[in-house]
Formats: sequence, structure tokens, C-alpha cells
Amino acid sequence: MEPLKHECGVAMLRLRKPLEYYREKYGSYAYGLSKLYLMMEKQHNRGQEGAGVGVVKLTAPPGSEYIYRERALGTGAIREIFDAIMPKIEACRLDEMTPQEADMYAPFIGQLYMGHLRYSTTGKSGISYVHPFLRRNNWPSRTLMLCGNFNMTNVDEIFNRIVERGQHPRIYSDTIMILEQLGSALDDENQRLYRQFRYALPEPALTHTIEKRLDMSRVLRECSPVWDGGFVICGNTGSGDMFALRDSRGIRPAFYYADDEIIALASERPVIQTVFNVPLSAVKELEPGAALIVEPDATYRIEQILEPKANSRCSFERIYFSRGSDADIYRERKELGRLLIPKILDAVDHDLDHSVFSFIPNTAEVAFIGMCEGLEKQLADEKCGLIAQASADGTLTPDRLHTIMDRRLRIEKIAIKDIKLRTFISEGSTRDDLAAHVYDVTYGCVANDVDALVVIDDSIVRGTTLRNSILRILDRLHPRKIVVVSSAPQVRYPDCYGIDMSRMGEFIAFRAAVELLKERGMQSVLDETYHRCLESLAPGGNASEVNHVKAVYKPFTPEEISAKIADMLTPAEVKADVEIIYQSLEGLHEAVPTCPGDWYFSGDYPTPGGMRLVNRAFVNFYEGNLDKR
Repeated sequence: MEPLKHECGVAMLRLRKPLEYYREKYGSYAYGLSKLYLMMEKQHNRGQEGAGVGVVKLTAPPGSEYIYRERALGTGAIREIFDAIMPKIEACRLDEMTPQEADMYAPFIGQLYMGHLRYSTTGKSGISYVHPFLRRNNWPSRTLMLCGNFNMTNVDEIFNRIVERGQHPRIYSDTIMILEQLGSALDDENQRLYRQFRYALPEPALTHTIEKRLDMSRVLRECSPVWDGGFVICGNTGSGDMFALRDSRGIRPAFYYADDEIIALASERPVIQTVFNVPLSAVKELEPGAALIVEPDATYRIEQILEPKANSRCSFERIYFSRGSDADIYRERKELGRLLIPKILDAVDHDLDHSVFSFIPNTAEVAFIGMCEGLEKQLADEKCGLIAQASADGTLTPDRLHTIMDRRLRIEKIAIKDIKLRTFISEGSTRDDLAAHVYDVTYGCVANDVDALVVIDDSIVRGTTLRNSILRILDRLHPRKIVVVSSAPQVRYPDCYGIDMSRMGEFIAFRAAVELLKERGMQSVLDETYHRCLESLAPGGNASEVNHVKAVYKPFTPEEISAKIADMLTPAEVKADVEIIYQSLEGLHEAVPTCPGDWYFSGDYPTPGGMRLVNRAFVNFYEGNLDKR
């Protein structure tokens, strides 16, 4: 119900044939640019703060541009970028160009394409923070363009290493630091090759040999061991090298596809399937710690750069962020819905005849389908039992059989997001009244004071939308009871690997636990946790090893916290009973077995930086530093 921000989406494309080939087969020199546009639009959900495009032209003569970049801010950034690019292409009369002219001079028409979609989780925004980032040099082999889906948790350490080498980063940003670190290693690789061949080859043969022999795996191995976080780092050199490296735990996703025409990489598998019309089996996952490395001659290899560590693939990708059209994700989301059925049946007193089922928002629809399929089976089992009983006691008349068979699961479209209302008034009840009109409800579906109304969501993180609008809206239908179901477990801890959930006080589960501690005279737990976190963050402490914040939740069962959440989120004027049900951790892992990364639910962070962040986040909360992450 409340959209989460997620950092980010990547798209990479390498053409493996001359431009003339694509003109003859697909009717345009701009085949690569068109495919990049589609790959970005299909990942629009991954970044609506900004977007960027980069293109490398390998056939540009000296004196003309060989690397192009366009960036824009806002939800319409993709369209704005391509609206800016197309006039430049049209101005050069691309369709009238010979293949050689297009190869050499057409802007944004090249062999290597990079696209990025951005959601910020660092609190910093503006065009200076929009990918791709570019490190220019007169030598194409030293020019580097970089983008990524990542968040580093040890930025200070990376920054200090760069400064110790004498560099002066312009911006304190993990992207700039990664760019400068990789750029420095790329310079070293160029220098290594220069020393190797400087006496054997004259210029320009020496330069061309360096361009062909750059070892990007060496560059990645030099830089990446210090990176702590979840990442897919993508880069192009001006001389034609392309790479994408995934973190050793697989926290952030990446998939690739190659044939004799193209090599493509994206953050989501169905993007590649759809854009290039290829089967699921043809699209491969880039494994944790591995890099896709493409040489200037368009040959490629998968190379293990980092030693794979414990699988920590992000489960929120499966629950919420990635497109539900992925075959595995679709199946998993249905299972998340199905596994909630026992709790739902208990909440409605096993009375399916007087229960209405729906979903909010649209992203919860697949979990809703799974839930309904499971409930339909439950209802079918009940029908079979009634028929068997009536048959055994001789009361199975045609009318009785029809009555039993006519029982149906009551599925309705209850809430409809009608318009985007701006809650421009910030004061109290007036703002709440505006928020309460974001959705319209379908009247006549719920029997007043008789039916239970069950709505499923994919996650309940902050609870703001529930409190300010959804529960008030649903109560207009006068149900006996409102049951809100989350297909995800309680979000209890901040994320530091790319999801915009970084402040402890944001989470309704955390606030509920704090309220329970205060109500039960256990304020000392908060005080003790604060002091443990402070001690752990001091030099020589164990902040990177122990999550001390778990103590806040330890005294309570998940059901106690859920009940408190319902109490805190239910407005005083709502007359229906309200119950909130969350998925269990066990249910999550049963439904999503291949992506066990659950630190936002369990507090079990896969990297030292995550442990440090959660302890720091609690200190910030306790001290009232609400703007700090």
C-alpha cells in the first residue's frame, strides 16, 4: 500500500555484428538504441528518480566523439532522455547515411550501450548523482563509464583507500568512489601493458595492442575485495571492454543472454525474455561473485572474480520489486499467498460464507491469486465433506446438493485507486481527510456488520497508508471485521543494500515493539540496547558481528507485535474490528527457497557493514537523530 523505493535497474547491450547487419535485417542502424530503450522501459518500476544512457562508438575517427551520455531526473526521465537523443540522430539524417558514415559519425549509434534507472537510498539527489558516471581520458582505453545497482556499506573505508593513493574525489558518493577506484586500477592496467610492449611496438600499434589486451578481470580483482554491500557493477571502456560484476552473496540480481548478434544484461530475467523474444532457458543468471566480461572483439566469458559466499539473494526482490512476469517469481508469490490460509481462516472463524476477499495494491494481485486458489481448495474440501455426510445420513436431496455446490468464494474488487490527490495541506485532520480519498470503494459487496473483509498486501512496512486512508476507506463498507494480510513478514530492521528502508523509527513493527516495552514497564531494554550499540560502535567493538537491536523484539511473539500494530494503525473512528496478519519467516523461506536473504525481517545481515548499520540506526533513533541513516 505504501510504495518502497528500490535502487536501481541496469541494462547493458553489446552488438556483435557490424551496424550494416542490423540495418539490413531490422531496418535501422538504431537497433541497439531501440533495444536499450525497451530494456529500460521494462524496468521502469526499478527507478523513477532518474535515468541515464551511455553509448560507446568503436569506429569514431580521431577528432570526433566516441562516447555519448544523456541523463535526466524525474519519473519521466526515460522518455525525456530519448526525446533529447532522437533530434540529434534525426539532425544527422541517419537513414541517408552510408554504413561507414553511420559507423563513424552518427551520435548515440555505437556498439556498446548502457542504461540505468535510479532510486536513491542515500538521501542525495540531483543530476550529479544520476548514472552512468563518466571518467574521460584522451586514451579510450583509460576512459570508463560506470553504472550499477548497488549500495556500499563501507564508503568511509573505500574513500580512505582512494585518498591514501593521492586521489581527490569530487563528490562523497559510493558511485564516484567506485568509479575513481576502478579508474585508477584501469590506469594501472594500461601502464602494465605499456611497460610490457613499449620497446617491441611503435605507436599507434602500441596503443591498439593495449586496447585489445586490457584484462578487466585483473582490474576487478584489484578493486572489489574491499567492497562491502550488495552490488551489480557495470562498466564500459572507451576502447570496447564491457563488464558486469555481481556481489559474492548475490544480494542484487543480474541476468544475461548471448547469441551471435548481441550480448545483453539486465536486472530482471523477463526483461531480456520479452525484449529479445527468447525462452526462459536461454537467459542465464550471473552467479554470485562472477563477472560477465566482454572483450573489444565482442567475445565474452564468465569469470569468477570473488569467492562465492553464503547465498543471500534478496527475498524482497521476489516479494515486491522484480516483475511478477518472471516464471519463478510468479509461482513464489502465489505460494506466499497460499501459505497464509491457516491464519486467514482463524481470523474469519473459518466462516467463508461470510467473508469477502480482495487485494490492495495491484502488486499484491499474484499473492491474492495464490491465496484464493488455496481457499477454493479449502471450500472444495468442505463441500466434499458435506456431500459425504449428507449421503451417509440419507439427506442428500437434489436441493441439498445444489445448496452445497452453489457455495462460492466471495472475491471482489473492493478498492480502486481513482486519482492522485496531493495532500498539500500539512495540518492534522485536513491532511488525513484528503489522504482518505485516494481510493474509492465498491459499495454493495459487503453485508453490513455481518461479513469479514480480507484484503492482502505484499508488505506493510511503515503503516502510514493503512492508518491515514485504507482502514478508513474499508470501514465505509461497514464490515464486521477487517483483516489486512501481508504476504511478507514484519519488516523489523533497516536495509543497507539498496532498499529505501534505513531509519529504525520508520518501521511500524519496531514502533509496536517499543510501545509494548513501555506499556509493560520494560523501558530498560531500550536503554540497555542503546548502551550495547554504543559500546559496539566504539573502536574495538563488535558492531560488525552482533545485531544488538534483536533484544527489542525478543520479549514478544510475532502475534503480540501484530496485535499491537493493528491497535496503533486503527483510527479511532473505525468501527470494525481490525486484525493484521503477517507472513512468517518459515513461510517466506518455504515459498522462496532460492533467495534466503531476509535481514530486514530477521536481522541476520550477511555482511559486517549491515551489522554496523543496524546498531548505528538504533543509536540514531534513541538519540532522536531522525534524519540520520
